[in-house]
Amino acid sequence: MAKIIVLGSINVDMTGYTSRFPLPGQTVMGQAFQMGPGGKGNNQATAAAKTGSEVIFISAVGDDFLAEVALNHLQSAGIDDRFVSRKEGVATGCAVIEVETDSGENRIIVVKGANDQISPEDVSAAADEFSSAALVLCQLETELPPILRAKELAQKAKIPFILNPAPYQPVPPELLQGLDYITPNETEAADLTGISISSEEDAKKAARQLQQMGVRNVIITLGKKGAFFLGEDGQSCLVPACPVHAVNTTGAGDAFNGGFCTALAEGNPPEASLAFAAKVAAISVTREGAATSMPSRQEVDSFSL
Repeated sequence: MAKIIVLGSINVDMTGYTSRFPLPGQTVMGQAFQMGPGGKGNNQATAAAKTGSEVIFISAVGDDFLAEVALNHLQSAGIDDRFVSRKEGVATGCAVIEVETDSGENRIIVVKGANDQISPEDVSAAADEFSSAALVLCQLETELPPILRAKELAQKAKIPFILNPAPYQPVPPELLQGLDYITPNETEAADLTGISISSEEDAKKAARQLQQMGVRNVIITLGKKGAFFLGEDGQSCLVPACPVHAVNTTGAGDAFNGGFCTALAEGNPPEASLAFAAKVAAISVTREGAATSMPSRQEVDSFSL
């Protein structure tokens, strides 16, 4: 079992389901409500843990009742929470999610709460874990200084550092320089490069631009079209998505990233790791919830179209 380190957010998701999204100023009746664990860091950590990785999670919760919801999930998912700190006087991160049941699409408001207080010192507290880890995975739902510290420790340990630049925020050049993998979706890649993406050729142009900015390997997820990969050796490919009926797309990108890291940490080449990740994401969108939708390794290995 490969060990990976995930630095990122943990939220409690509050999800309402409706047949159609309300217009501004309009109220519509919902069909159902769920509350459960979420946050991009937690979702990706959960996907990695359930698909076979030993996960060390660096995060933070507040001092409210929602903290117990978050911590109970980590324990039930088998995620090492020794480096999840409790921040006094702040709320646990939360997300308000609207899901349109007819399409499976979602709209999300995230309140970062304690996630905003994750510090470089919190990352340094886990420094000894980096020497025995296979890779490090981060997102942008926290502040940048702890992410830069995690990159520094990963480079010192000579292990891959993977950044999922979501939700998008401007990043300093030093974060991209020497980055082993970046995994934006079409919108995030366009924000990073200024190149609008509507085709595989556009994705290749954006990926080349990211490499010119210092990234070694680029993965651009293209929704139902799959994922485009450009390696540091110049080789590229489009790994197709797995066609399924989507019930809820919340967390699909997180499922993809967690699954990719599990496969890569086990020594698989990038293309095979992307195919594995596509299966993880496909299964996740057929279920409700975010972290709770992540499939087990057995489910992924037995998945067929």
